[in-house]
Amino acid sequence: MDMATQLEEYNELIATRVPPGDRWSLVGDAKKEVYESLTDVLEAYLHKSGFAGEYRLDPMNSKLYAIQKTEVEIQPTKPKSYSLYGEFRQGV
Repeated sequence: MDMATQLEEYNELIATRVPPGDRWSLVGDAKKEVYESLTDVLEAYLHKSGFAGEYRLDPMNSKLYAIQKTEVEIQPTKPKSYSLYGEFRQGV
């Protein structure tokens, strides 16, 4: 039997803005390098991770996320049984 699947997304924080202006730093970068634009930090992240997916920008909180996607199996729900119909007997 084929299992149904669904796509789940989560936001992985990859960069934060370094004021003033449109300067960004990658999360977890030991060198703490500051990139001069959003495009520069996206390019740096692409080279570092190989991730070529979608991104989400939260400008009010100065955060940049990579949208990670995973496919998960949907477990079928077992139909409820009723003793009224003789489908369920206690002690069995």
